[in-house]
Amino acid sequence: MYGNREILETINMVSHQHLDVRTITMGISLLDCITDSPKRTCDKIYDKIMRRAGNLVRVGDDIAREIGVPIVNKRVSVTPVAIVAAASRGHMEIIRTLDRAAEEIGIDFLGGYSALVHKAMSPYEREFLLSIPQALAETRKICSSVNVATSKAGINMDAVALMGQIVKDCAYLTRDQGSLGCAKLVVFANAVEDNPFMAGAFLGMGEDDCVINVGVSGPGVVKSALERVDGDLTEVAECIKQTAFKITRVGQLVCREASKRLGASSGIVDLSLAPTPVVGDSVAHILEEIGLESVGACGTTATLALLNDAVKKGGVMASSHVGGLSGAFIPVSEDAGMIRAAESGLLTLEKLEAMTAVCSVGLDMIAVPGDTSAQVISALIADEIAIGVVNTKTTAVRVIPAYGKKVGDYVEFGGLLGRAPVMPIHTASPAKFIARGGRIPAPLHSNKN
Repeated sequence: MYGNREILETINMVSHQHLDVRTITMGISLLDCITDSPKRTCDKIYDKIMRRAGNLVRVGDDIAREIGVPIVNKRVSVTPVAIVAAASRGHMEIIRTLDRAAEEIGIDFLGGYSALVHKAMSPYEREFLLSIPQALAETRKICSSVNVATSKAGINMDAVALMGQIVKDCAYLTRDQGSLGCAKLVVFANAVEDNPFMAGAFLGMGEDDCVINVGVSGPGVVKSALERVDGDLTEVAECIKQTAFKITRVGQLVCREASKRLGASSGIVDLSLAPTPVVGDSVAHILEEIGLESVGACGTTATLALLNDAVKKGGVMASSHVGGLSGAFIPVSEDAGMIRAAESGLLTLEKLEAMTAVCSVGLDMIAVPGDTSAQVISALIADEIAIGVVNTKTTAVRVIPAYGKKVGDYVEFGGLLGRAPVMPIHTASPAKFIARGGRIPAPLHSNKN
């Protein structure tokens, strides 16, 4: 139960510190929709999504109004479409059906135009991957993800090589929207099956038929709490833990209520601190409050490691089940402090890559010049994926080679996606490395059976 003091504290968090529940994401299994006919499969998919998620937006709004905490996004994730469409080869028909359903139920995004190719690709899966640029260009609300590596399987470099060109094609086909298609595509190592955040959400094979996963947020709350701490780093960590506990309790309440009202299983709470472009809602500003002159300075990786660990330790005690990505997100375009540091040159791609070794995701919402080659994009993906594989953690890349843009320009997305300064990237050719293909073997420590 919440006491009066906690209620007033929560009201202050919402009113002045940008506390919100970032998303309620309903995962829906499409396994029982599979047929050998594209039309029958699409009809079953549409009917199931409308039946299961038809009231998702209304229920989310009702809960937000009752508890007084904004629920910013209502989303749906589905079984990876590469699996669902394999029997009918109807992936393009399915993607249009999913987009129509998403529009009609009024959600923000639908994730799951996804493929799991971490060890190899079948001919159909390759065909599916090649359809991603067109699928994202033709739809408004669909997000795509591709898992190209795991710590058990190693890195599928054939898939990595292909993804570099696919990212470039997404940028071109959505060039009149600032290459927005790339913002709806993420490449993973060790993708999780219960991620509520886009663009990487899909419903994994080990999940229930319908499940609610919740992503909380609150960088502004953490920064505000740290402003009152004048002690050493142990006290800083304790403050972050206590604050993360309070934030996560709100997410747990929302998850329980939403699952009950929607007749779905109660899934996980993702503890991630997800920033927005709004001033005062920045992960970068937390790191600066801990003691950095600017994010990107020496000490950034260490402060981020402290933050990520403390968020997880505090949040795990406040939730029945913790999952998703859980930690601290560092998307450049979505964080006012990251944008400022990138503009000044203090935050570079190399420093961001180092930071991803200790945070939740990876190289996220980073714009690079539009003439960056597909091979360089593939190599950037390979570098980040290797960090995840070797460290047995989830890492990802969401990079935007902004068509027609150069270093110093900006890409304007608006909303939560924000604005991205185009950052320099090394262009020395990795073409021979990428062309070799094959699979980078899993690290020795993965052989634990």
